[in-house]
Amino acid sequence: MIDIAVFPVGGMGTRFLPATKAVPKEMLPVVDRPLLQYAVDEALEAGIRQMVFVTARGKASLEDYFDVAGELTAMLKARGKEAELAVLSQTQLPPGDIAYVRQQEPAGLGHAVWCARHIVGNRPFAVILPDDLVQGKPGCLKQMVDAYARVGGNLIAAERVPHERTGSYGIITPGATAGNLTEVAGLVEKPKPADAPSNLAVIGRYILQPEVMAILSEGKRGAGNEIQLTDAMAQLIGKQPFHGLAFEGVRHDCGDKAGHVIANIAYALERADVGPAVRAWLTANLPK
Repeated sequence: MIDIAVFPVGGMGTRFLPATKAVPKEMLPVVDRPLLQYAVDEALEAGIRQMVFVTARGKASLEDYFDVAGELTAMLKARGKEAELAVLSQTQLPPGDIAYVRQQEPAGLGHAVWCARHIVGNRPFAVILPDDLVQGKPGCLKQMVDAYARVGGNLIAAERVPHERTGSYGIITPGATAGNLTEVAGLVEKPKPADAPSNLAVIGRYILQPEVMAILSEGKRGAGNEIQLTDAMAQLIGKQPFHGLAFEGVRHDCGDKAGHVIANIAYALERADVGPAVRAWLTANLPK
């Protein structure tokens, strides 16, 4: 059973400056909900009940978002704004279900995950990167939890990317494939296209066994002189079951400006309240 998820949310978001000078990138909205809300909702759908946010300086608004907004709630109640109160309630989890730990230095994804080691303890756990917004039902993590119930071990979400883009991802050396599951025979972080063992990339969803924390504790640096989660996971191959799941859904890279804009359009088109207006504008203004 997977009941805890780690959200590494300490990044500076420099690609979205100047907005991220004041707003954490995880709080940038897609339509009217911040990226982090989508990630938390995906975790809840998958049965996760404890959320661990690995934050950094300048992320206070992220913590405030999931707090009880007393004055706002009182005002909405006084004005009979039931619909707005219902929306607001979705941002509030039961007391104790969210924990915050601080990553004091930007030392890589592996380091961020390691910062949560005392809360994770000896449990298998999920890792969710809010930048990777996966659109589809059921959610990506729910698909992974269902697959984990069958195969156990370590499980990562996988997606085929253009060969020229392998240098931006952790890349899987594939083993045997059965349905939407591929055995992971090896992992390499950000290989040059000529050196990549495949174009099957790891995207921001993981289910990992707690033994990965001991490996991360060694503090070994990899690509970019950072502590890479991919490198630590690679040491578990052959010792524990390890699979990549070809998930159903569309991934939007919301760490990229174009990807974030596309995600806003894609999610808006699904909405009954804003979809018709957005579709009409696109129809009228896009070149034929």
